[in-house]
Amino acid sequence: MTALIVWKRVQRWWALALILFVLDWVTKQAIESNLFYGQEIAVFSFFDLTLRYNTGAAFSFLAQAGGWQRWFFSIIAVAVVVGISWRLVKIADTNRLEALALTFVLGGAIGNLYDRLVYGHVVDFLQFHWQQSWYFPAFNVADSAITIGVILMLLESFVSKKPEEVKK
Repeated sequence: MTALIVWKRVQRWWALALILFVLDWVTKQAIESNLFYGQEIAVFSFFDLTLRYNTGAAFSFLAQAGGWQRWFFSIIAVAVVVGISWRLVKIADTNRLEALALTFVLGGAIGNLYDRLVYGHVVDFLQFHWQQSWYFPAFNVADSAITIGVILMLLESFVSKKPEEVKK
């Protein structure tokens, strides 16, 4: 398979991943330019904009690990980007729902990878809470894209026909 054929297969999916990355980057830049660390701006009674830094993974897992986790999570993100890119080449034209799901994960992974490599932490700014007593951990557009991608993958697993089901 030539590089041109591969590129034609995956270009729309990579373009969408790039759009998600840019949306993530622009929103993080806007928050960092307008808020100081820890500041919270109430948007709704259950939602604030805030500026937080996460040196760990989801829910600040390993955030206090001493710095090695930056490179560990970066290596995982690179592996995810490579693996998803390889999978997209295989299924780009044949399974669009899976390709869409993987593209959302890809865009989010690139967004958070960029933050880790450039800043040493991930910039989070979306914060939901119940009254003033229970706060969901802050997150960002990249995290949202990954979550949407996972939901789409679950949906795809329910709606796609397995080869053994087709034969029956």
